[in-house]
Amino acid sequence: MSENKKLFIFLSTHLIIWTLIPAISNQNLPLDTIEALAWGSNIDWGFSKHPPMSAFAVEFIYLIFGNQDWAYYLLSQLFVIFSFYIVYVFSINFLENEKKAIFSLLLLEGIFFYNFTTPEFNVNVCQLPFWALCIHYSWKCIQDNKIQNYFLLGVFAAFGILSKYLFTYLILALGIFLIILMFKEKKFKSKLLITGLVLVVTILPHFIWLNENNYTTILYGIHRTGAEYNALNHLINPIVFLAKQIALLVFFLLLSFSLVTKFKFKINLNDKKSLFLLFATIGPIALMFLTSVILGAKIRTMWMTPFYLFFGVLITFLLEKYINLKKLTNFYRLFVILFFLSPAMYLYISLSKDNKRTDYPGKEIAINIENAIGYKSTLISGDEWHAGNLSYHLKSRPKWVGYKKTFNQGFCFAEFPPAEFKIKKIEKNTICLDK
Repeated sequence: MSENKKLFIFLSTHLIIWTLIPAISNQNLPLDTIEALAWGSNIDWGFSKHPPMSAFAVEFIYLIFGNQDWAYYLLSQLFVIFSFYIVYVFSINFLENEKKAIFSLLLLEGIFFYNFTTPEFNVNVCQLPFWALCIHYSWKCIQDNKIQNYFLLGVFAAFGILSKYLFTYLILALGIFLIILMFKEKKFKSKLLITGLVLVVTILPHFIWLNENNYTTILYGIHRTGAEYNALNHLINPIVFLAKQIALLVFFLLLSFSLVTKFKFKINLNDKKSLFLLFATIGPIALMFLTSVILGAKIRTMWMTPFYLFFGVLITFLLEKYINLKKLTNFYRLFVILFFLSPAMYLYISLSKDNKRTDYPGKEIAINIENAIGYKSTLISGDEWHAGNLSYHLKSRPKWVGYKKTFNQGFCFAEFPPAEFKIKKIEKNTICLDK
């Protein structure tokens, strides 16, 4: 079987399985997806928790498919498999071998970020294609120095930042590499100014929004790290961070061991390819670790979703002379086991437990409200989960306006237990829900 055929089968099977299983097993969309849909109903250049890219994506899908849950699982998988494809294209160019390129991609099935957690479209999944494209075009800029590559690098770097601010860790790591490269070559890459200009212009509307909204998104991000003055945090949190990174790579390493004869490598820091790959893969993780050490910040595991996207390339590059083609049968057996084990576990958990967010009766509540009030609402206020569910499920698709007063008439809340809510009419076009 050709490598391109393997790639097609892998990507298409991944897409079908991870779209179908959550669509048939979940009663409601996950929290982060509903949150993005709430923002998308009243689109802006930023929101209290995150930049706007994830909201742009789900709103585009809503305009086409409406409140069909499967469409948002499909959206998430399209982001994932497109990222996989870019990793594969990069690998062919970087490793100069199609067989090794497919290995570097299939190894990613050993990391749960790229299977088990992908049904929930959120800012972490939203970063994936831009992370892949940013690394791909960074290398193309180094290779051929064409203006269009620098332009596209600026666009995708900006889209990454507009997905989540942690994307700056990749930009910073690649920036350090480019500075080192320019010092070694004693030549300034003036075309990087194009990248910088495109990036600034693209994210400028968001920064204007940030200024007008008291930098609320940045403050939220700082708050989420739990950074506070406690000397022990500067020691404990970094150690916990490293332990979690090792734990999430267990299956990835098992897959790697099944392919190579020995796990031994030597890094040549004078080699441009080796140095670039280290900065693109280990660099952002090292910077995250330093953040935890310096600030005592608690790094949440899911924040690391895009950071391991090129780890398959890294392992394949470092261990390529130890890859044993006679062990392919063992590799593919373990790969198939992991490939189907993850969705089987997801399906079991989804069907066996009934207290998850995805068990919330959002559609049922929306039907009850539509039966209780005889007019179409255009606004809804409340938290992103309860009010966001109503915005998504109600046929009139009311705009979510946060905890704001609507037409100076008072708060409209949507924070209530599923079976216990009262409807308080204020105006013809406003839903107001009380506990």
